[in-house]
Amino acid sequence: MSRNAFPEHDASLTFAVDSHPDAPPEGERWSTWDGATHGPRPRPDWVITELGAVEADLGILKTGKEADVHLVRRWLPGDPSRDTLLAAKRYRSGEHRLFHRDAGYLEGRRVRKSREMRAMRTRTEFGKQLISGMWAFAEFGTLADLWERGLPVPYPVQLTESEMLMEFIGTPDGVAAPRLVQSRPTADLLPELFEQLRAAMLTLAELGWAHGDLSPYNVLLDGTRLVLIDWPQVVDVIGNPHGPEFLERDTHHMCEWFTRRGYAVDEGELFGDLIAAATSRW
Repeated sequence: MSRNAFPEHDASLTFAVDSHPDAPPEGERWSTWDGATHGPRPRPDWVITELGAVEADLGILKTGKEADVHLVRRWLPGDPSRDTLLAAKRYRSGEHRLFHRDAGYLEGRRVRKSREMRAMRTRTEFGKQLISGMWAFAEFGTLADLWERGLPVPYPVQLTESEMLMEFIGTPDGVAAPRLVQSRPTADLLPELFEQLRAAMLTLAELGWAHGDLSPYNVLLDGTRLVLIDWPQVVDVIGNPHGPEFLERDTHHMCEWFTRRGYAVDEGELFGDLIAAATSRW
């Protein structure tokens, strides 16, 4: 899919700021690429790395309990071939996030300092900030790993303290791909979609992982292609004592959706295959 979202200059999305000598000639800010942690190589050709690039926030794509996702345009002034849309995931600060689900997901993860472990366990303000940072770092690292392995996930462009920028899944004019729960694929497409899902979940299980919160709300339908999103809570199926439970729940949520759409699938068979794949590493 082309990421050249705005090949012609649109004055409504840019503006000049003459009152500050360091302001960009267009847009709201200079590119945030410099100083960020970057995604894996080889990078897709639509990733704009030039330091002369600028950015503008085009609005919210999705609000959530843990983070909001914004649509961001990054472009290089004067070069219409360097123009792309990105999804910016901005995690909520510690005092504004909900932590009721964190305990189960965090089992099996460790930090080196006992003081930090205690802060996370007792949910002090410092501990909550550590957890927020852990979620962001974990999601970025997971996306990088999965993308390199060819799984259907957005490409992670960069990570800073305040946000993660990743591939925008949608049309070049900024219309986001619908979540699976919002879509109505044709009956003849359902078997193909289920095979895509099964292949992705099996590959993930072979790595010893479960998504941890997989449902039709966290899967996008990009034309005839499934894209799995929202990865901060990825679970070690073996290392986390609740790992098999998370994997079973992921399996149930997805199989239930396909069955309700008229394509009956064997939930038990899929879960058995996934557990076998996860435990084969040991």
